[in-house]
Amino acid sequence: MSLTSAATLATLDRTGPRRITDLAAVEGVTQPAMTALVRVMEESGLVERRGDASDKRVTLVCLTEAGACYVRTRRQAGVHAFERLIGELTGDEVEALVAALPALKHLAELESQDREGPKQ
Repeated sequence: MSLTSAATLATLDRTGPRRITDLAAVEGVTQPAMTALVRVMEESGLVERRGDASDKRVTLVCLTEAGACYVRTRRQAGVHAFERLIGELTGDEVEALVAALPALKHLAELESQDREGPKQ
């Protein structure tokens, strides 16, 4: 799976259903490229398109249970990789990481706000 596909699934997991144009902007790709990407992920059963109850002209891309499972599995693999690597650090290095956690959390929040753009 491409990084853009994985990032799109993660965005849908974090923010809920989105328009293709919104996903394209968040992921930094063109609308036609996102349309093609969504089509492939839809054929794979990771996403589905649904109508927007508030605007019948709009179609939203939604994460399926299989897509949500993929995101959870990928995140868990990342957690395990970091656990293994952190286990190889010295005590001082672990303490430095713990001290940096508030700043890292704030950076992640800022990045998330940047990627998500305006809320629906």
